[in-house]
Formats: sequence, C-alpha cells, structure tokens
Amino acid sequence: MPVAARIATFDNDGTLWCEQPMQVQFFFALQRLAELAKQDPSLKERQPFKAILDRDMKAIAALGKEGAVAFGMATHAGMTADEFDTAARAWFAKARHPTLDRLFKDNVYQPQVELLDYLRANDFRTFIVSGGGIDLIRAFAEEKYGIARDQVIGSSVKSRFEMRNERAEIVKLAELDSFDDREVKPANIYLHIGRRPILAFGNSDGDLAMLRYARTGPGPSLALLLHHDDGEREFAYDREFRLSPLAEGLDKADEYGITVVSMRKDWAAIFGGKS
Repeated sequence: MPVAARIATFDNDGTLWCEQPMQVQFFFALQRLAELAKQDPSLKERQPFKAILDRDMKAIAALGKEGAVAFGMATHAGMTADEFDTAARAWFAKARHPTLDRLFKDNVYQPQVELLDYLRANDFRTFIVSGGGIDLIRAFAEEKYGIARDQVIGSSVKSRFEMRNERAEIVKLAELDSFDDREVKPANIYLHIGRRPILAFGNSDGDLAMLRYARTGPGPSLALLLHHDDGEREFAYDREFRLSPLAEGLDKADEYGITVVSMRKDWAAIFGGKS
C-alpha cells in the first residue's frame, strides 16, 4: 500500500490498556469528585455523585457509557486545558490500579506497544480513536504508546477561549461535545484524519463501526478484535460488561471479516515492566 494510505487506528480502553473494573477515566474523575465533595459534602448524598463516590457499578452502569463519560469529564469544568493536563500528569505519576498493584499508566498491553512500533517501522501513522476523554489520553499517550497528542481522537467537552491574567486560555465547559463511540468513531476518523484506515483494532461492540469502516475499504485491510479471555493474567469478560460489552462482535466476526485475537492464546505476555 502507498505510504500515505498506511493508517492504523486503535481503540484505547480495553484495547491498548486495562479497562477493568471500570475505565480509568472514572477513577480519575473520582479523585476530582472527592475534592469537590470536601467543598460541598451534600454531593455525597446526591445522585449520580453518590454512586460514583461509592463505586456503585450497578448505578454507574445505569447511567450508560455516554452518561458516565460525560459526567466524569464534567467534573473538570472550569479548568483550563493546561491546568487539566498538569492535573492529569500528576495523577498518572502516582495513581495505582486497585487490584493489579501497578500504576494505571503502566497497565498498557506490551503486545500492542510492540505492534505500534512495528507498524511505525513500516511507515504507518498510528492513531488512537477512543470513547475516553481526549485530554486524559493525550496526557500519557506519547510516553506510553509513542502516539503524538495530535494523533489522538476521543470524547470531548465543549470549550471556549478566554483571556486570563493576560494569557490566552482554552477553558473546559460542562457540556459534552463529542462522544466518540460506535458510529461516531468512523465519522471522527473522516473529520480528523481524512483517510480510511487500513488497519483497525478494538475490543468491544463500540468499535465495530470503526472496524467495518476499515475492513470494507478498497484494497488490503485488517480488522482486529481483542477478546479478554484471560482471567489469570488480566480479566475475563465480554458480554456481561455493561459499560462496554462485546457480543455482536463475537457473534458476527466471521460475517464482518474481523479477526478475533485471544488474549489467553495469542499473547505470550500481557504487561511490560512493573512500576
């Protein structure tokens, strides 16, 4: 394929790093919400604040993925983009997964890092196309994946330009702008990249539109779907994960021309060095 056509797109949560017991975005928002609850203790008794503070997965799942993501991102409304980036980097420097005993940012999948390196060595441009918050992913993607900030596509809140203390700033608002999931993923790929990927990698039904967008283009293409079937080295789940299930993808992989990758059978290792 011509070098210009060598575009690869990857989902992030559950595809490039661990998303259990819930997406990292929620743990990050939890810290912010805890800070807000200190200022206003009544938040601890109001929904959906109470559900997130209590880590009530049933109540969080009832919000739906879009509602939960929007709520988590809204907790940082009023911050400038630079303030958010500083806060995110500080959090990633010390925040640890509740059961894996590793920094969240180190729960990236080593085989995927190797694949990203291999693709770039063969003149591919690699992009993240995620339902997670674009600004949170940008805070660590370059360090952990080698993916530049301008090659990250994700969910976003609306923002506005302001002058603060004679400095031009972008300020985050409380309103969701784009929820980058399902059919929105290929639409945003077209909007931000302008080319159809020839390789796409996901792990849930929310990625199927992106995978089929890649798979049905002209010329060679490859669509990959990671199946979390290794409960010993990571987590085993698919249909029952209410926030981001994998059901249609398993049932129709052959029909859609998608290759299913078994974490248990196909990966010799899951994570890289422990921190």
